[in-house]
Parts: sequence; C-alpha cells; structure tokens
Amino acid sequence: MRGGGERRLDDGMTALELSVSGDIRDRLLAFVELLHKWNRAYNLTAVRDIETMVTRHLLDSLAILPWIEGPNLLDVGSGAGLPGMVVAIVRPDIALTSIDSNGKKIRFQRQAAFELGLDNVTPVHDRVEALKGVTFDQITSRAFAAPADFIHLTRTLLADGGHWLAMTGRVDDLALPDDIRLVNTWALHIPGEQGQRHLLKMDIA
Repeated sequence: MRGGGERRLDDGMTALELSVSGDIRDRLLAFVELLHKWNRAYNLTAVRDIETMVTRHLLDSLAILPWIEGPNLLDVGSGAGLPGMVVAIVRPDIALTSIDSNGKKIRFQRQAAFELGLDNVTPVHDRVEALKGVTFDQITSRAFAAPADFIHLTRTLLADGGHWLAMTGRVDDLALPDDIRLVNTWALHIPGEQGQRHLLKMDIA
C-alpha cells in the first residue's frame, strides 16, 4: 500500500499523539493490506476501501492505546482482530487472547499473526462462554454487545483488580449491574471520523 493509506495512518497517529518505530508502522500497514486482501474473498468487514479501513479499523483501535495496561488482554468478539491485534502489534509486551465465534475471521487472525510474526497473539475460535479456568487483567470489546451483556458474559474471566474496556458509540442508559462500577468514560476522537465514539472503563465495585 502506498500513498493515501500510508498518509492517513501517519497523519492519524500524529493526531492521536502516537509515535511508533518503523517496524511497527510497517506491521500496521501490512495488517491492513492483508485485511483488504482477505476481505475480497471472505467478507470480513463491510468496509471495502483500504483508506477507510485505516480510519475505521486501525486508527479506531489505536485510539484506546493510552488505557491498555495488560499484561494479559482478552478481546471479545474480535472479528478480524479489532482492536486486539492492532494493540498487539504496537504493544508486543501485551499477551493477547482474541476470541470470536466466526471461523473465517479467526483463520484470518491466525494467518495475520503468522505473517506478521506476532508471537504474543492467541486467536481462539469459540464463544466467550466456553472460556473456563483463565482470567485476564483487562477485557475489551468493540461493539460486541451492550455493556451490561458484555460484562455478564465475561465477569468470571476478569482477574482480581482487573477491569473492562468497552468501545461504544452512545453512553446513555448503560443499565449496568448494581455491583459494577463505571470508573470513567472517555470520548475517543478518531481522526477522519465524525461519529460518536467512547471508551468505558468498568470494574467490580
């Protein structure tokens, strides 16, 4: 990929105040190129244009980096690996488990992890309810489910002292369980996107 997509990534990361090495930048570009290639055959995302993929997938995922702590991250309903694999590219110190029930999307993630040399990524083809006997310091999702449902499905997977990071659009009427605390809400300003985007941090009160 040359031209517009690269410029959009560079300008977007500048707007997000993110700085990465040349190797990581190349991996981000290779990831979106691979997504664009696979999407033509397997319909992984409704976004067809590679420059729009940079905005809606790469930059949208990169926007949550300031709140990623790890060291163990679960990305639920990750689809083509968003935001988890993008985070894993930039943060090789993070151990990512990425779960989705769609087999072709997990196959894409496995191939992307292989081609990009990501040894910190574990894609899992299953429903999140099937995960047992493991916990995570942070659990994230990107439009996987309403926050209350997201918490219900994953609360046994949250480590002591851990928290959820939910990417969502609107933040009114969250209807969280009584024992769940909304720690903070941040508006995410995605370069090139006009829609509402927010990040919710939640934990067990």
